Amino acid sequence: MENEVFPLLKFSYDNLPNATMKCCFLYCCLYPEDYCIPKKRLVEYWFCEGLLDKFDRINEAQMQGGDIISSLLNACLLERDGEDYVKMHDVIRDMALWITRKFEATEDTFFVKAGAQLSQEPYVKAWERVKRMSVMKNEIQLLEETPKYPNLRTLFLSNNHLNVISDGFFQFTPHLTVLDLSKNWNLRALPKGISQLVSLECIDLSWTGIFELPMELKSLTKLKMLDLSYMSDLEYIPQYLVTSFSKLQIFRLWFEWSLPQTKDYPNEDNILNESNEKLIEELKGLKRLNILSTPIKSMFCLERFLSFDLFRRSTQALQLFDFGEPEMFDVLCLQNLERLETLQFIRFGIMEIKMEKLSTWVSSSTNSTSCFHALSTVQVFLCKKLRDMTWLILAPNLRNLDITGCHEMEEILSEEKLGEFVGVTGISYPKSFLKLETLDLRHLPKLKSIYRDALPFPCLKHILIMNCEELKKLPLNPDSAKGNLLSIKGSKGWWARVEWENEVTRDAFLPSFKLLY
Repeated sequence: MENEVFPLLKFSYDNLPNATMKCCFLYCCLYPEDYCIPKKRLVEYWFCEGLLDKFDRINEAQMQGGDIISSLLNACLLERDGEDYVKMHDVIRDMALWITRKFEATEDTFFVKAGAQLSQEPYVKAWERVKRMSVMKNEIQLLEETPKYPNLRTLFLSNNHLNVISDGFFQFTPHLTVLDLSKNWNLRALPKGISQLVSLECIDLSWTGIFELPMELKSLTKLKMLDLSYMSDLEYIPQYLVTSFSKLQIFRLWFEWSLPQTKDYPNEDNILNESNEKLIEELKGLKRLNILSTPIKSMFCLERFLSFDLFRRSTQALQLFDFGEPEMFDVLCLQNLERLETLQFIRFGIMEIKMEKLSTWVSSSTNSTSCFHALSTVQVFLCKKLRDMTWLILAPNLRNLDITGCHEMEEILSEEKLGEFVGVTGISYPKSFLKLETLDLRHLPKLKSIYRDALPFPCLKHILIMNCEELKKLPLNPDSAKGNLLSIKGSKGWWARVEWENEVTRDAFLPSFKLLY
């Protein structure tokens, strides 16, 4: 391979137009074989590493990052894996590792043992030269040494079995810029030595068991990205910690939807207390904030949140938790969140999500058919009184829809409300779900209809139906999802009860059915 194959493949690498693109390509070999690399996260890492032409703002860097990924795809150095991920072919990855060993030794010294079944932290012979290290997807439980990595900038430790990181582990890594500790579920605490990482610009703690953020993190004054997603044990973020990250541009705090409804958070100076009001106060002081994912736990907090222009410009993902007060919710109150991509409703006590003042909005809108242009994912969990989701006609680019545990849900798109929409707006029935790729419907005992007529579903790939016993018709005809390898998962009994428009339609979708275990 090294003598015959890699030199030929290296031709594509050598013909990349600049050093930036070459560095970004080699960065991808830090991930394990066959790993689905999230494109957005990859660009954020490149940004924090300073690889993207010294852009100062992540929104400026994202365009260049997207162009680099497109160029690497066109050069067949990366492969597409759906809309949001890329992969590196095993042979291309081996070639990239070969380049780092043979040609880039004087610049970027890589140490990559991702997915190598390590059970102990590795011994690195030439530790003082290592600049990028990845030991992702191993079985390391303990980091107890005090290594000296004077040039280390990148450390990927995700997908291990970490329990403990010694206080001295980070003592001699003064230039560490990106630290990924994600998916170490048994990691309960950060070491006090984390305060030594004064050059750190990015830390990912998502999917860890850490229950509190230590005040020692205040030393990380250069931090640009902090990810606290899916930390189900997180109970304490001290007041004034988040505001100390004055350069922070990316902040993600995201809970699992199955989190208990009433969770006691200790200490008065905890910004997780009081329906997240303190959290909002801290976040509004981050003047450079550009990408925000956050939970909101009351209507009062949401109204306050929406009053700040900073949040209207930066919010990409929003969780609305445990709104018990109103019976109705006007979804158009969110229309000014211009970059909103993901929206979750969790344990809403509301009966109806309305489109209030629709005529006023239409007359003031430059595009009168929709307002949630960026919205790609909507998830609704345990909203037991909610009856329909007709407002989704305002989200033309919706790709993923997941509705679970809504016991009163009868229709997804209500025929009556669609008629009202047409009457108020003067717009003919809008075509729905033209970008939808996945549709998951679970535990909806009263659901009878998704939509009254068959829909084209040009992008649909997956349908999952679980415990929706009254749903006997699917909005499909022989032209629906044409050319797609559609998968329809459900129980054998449910599939036998589905009523088809005709035998041609039934026969067309018979190969799509997959038994749901």
